[in-house]
Amino acid sequence: MAKRKPVVAGNWKMNTSKEEANQLSTEIISQVNNAQAEVLLFPPFVYLSELGQKQNDYVAIGAQNFHPETKGAFTGEISLSMLESIGIRYVLIGHSERRTIFNESDDFLAKKVDRALLSNFSPVFCCGEPLSVRETGNPMEFVNNQLTDSLFHLQADQAQRLILAYEPIWAIGTGLTASPQQAQEMHASIRQHLAKKWGEQTAHSIRILYGGSVKPANAKELFSQPDVDGGLVGGASLKADSFMEIIKAAE
Repeated sequence: MAKRKPVVAGNWKMNTSKEEANQLSTEIISQVNNAQAEVLLFPPFVYLSELGQKQNDYVAIGAQNFHPETKGAFTGEISLSMLESIGIRYVLIGHSERRTIFNESDDFLAKKVDRALLSNFSPVFCCGEPLSVRETGNPMEFVNNQLTDSLFHLQADQAQRLILAYEPIWAIGTGLTASPQQAQEMHASIRQHLAKKWGEQTAHSIRILYGGSVKPANAKELFSQPDVDGGLVGGASLKADSFMEIIKAAE
């Protein structure tokens, strides 16, 4: 089977001023030429229009969130048609912070996935377990249930358009990182779960990123695992030098 092209995505979350966002994006985009990895940047909403104009064949800009309805009385929300109008085609769905802080359920996330695919967007769908589940010994069952509840209504051709991101919640912003072996174990479990639903070929084609305190120091070993296809990077994506080191580690 063909080798999957790695993806390195930077999730800036609620960080950067306008000046910082412009400088950071310019530094990254100017250095990514003919990269073997697909590079995605997810800045805050207010910078999407400006940064979206900098996209090229190597770096794409995406949105951290959106609402599944096309329009209406949803104060403070953003629709996919709005994102499309400024040239944005990638979206994050199901990030642990959206799940835990903003109480986005598996059913709601399924609606977001459906709307994104219907609108020809490329979703990066996140899944992962909290520390309490990791300690009870059933994290794989927990993650597989997240995938089943939000994605398993899709057909195989739709599933092939997804990028998945496994993010152990216990390793986000804590300085903790799943070992390469733990990451591989979970990624392999996810791929096996996908294969049961859509078959080996579809499961093999879907890229699964690791997201949980990815840094230049650990990226190479994490990305060398056979079922880890790159990273969803938080804090280390806010500095061009460290993010570029992570991109190089994926090549």
